Amino acid sequence: MYPASLIAKYILTFSDPDNAGELVTNMKLQKLLYYAQGFSLAINERSIFNEPIEAWVHGPVVPKVYREYSHYGAAGIPVPEDYDSSQISPADRDLLDEVWSVYGQYSAWKLRNMTHEETPWKQGRTRSDRLITEDSLMDFFLTLVEK
Repeated sequence: MYPASLIAKYILTFSDPDNAGELVTNMKLQKLLYYAQGFSLAINERSIFNEPIEAWVHGPVVPKVYREYSHYGAAGIPVPEDYDSSQISPADRDLLDEVWSVYGQYSAWKLRNMTHEETPWKQGRTRSDRLITEDSLMDFFLTLVEK
């Protein structure tokens, strides 16, 4: 298990502004962290990062990572410099690459709307602490993977 900030930096390396791509925004980053955690729980039966995910108005959020990048507002977050991806195992990088391959193509608002249709966010919104539990992530994401 890694710090969520390390996983976030790995996801940010997928931004490609030099090839007509766009930088990842904080909103999009939050949704990709949610999908990474959900698929890690379903496929690997363990969390990929150790911080909680909360059900905020605009979808799932890892508060610590959100605060780290909040000064960018709705603008894109620059690709991290001198980032060493070898801190993440090859198997976990493969999972993150697959999450990006499937979900990275969508805009932040499309991802927001997708998560609003999903059980973990809906259940989290009913909790007083707004926590999206690992059990709810596991239960939901197991329905999306082939075993």
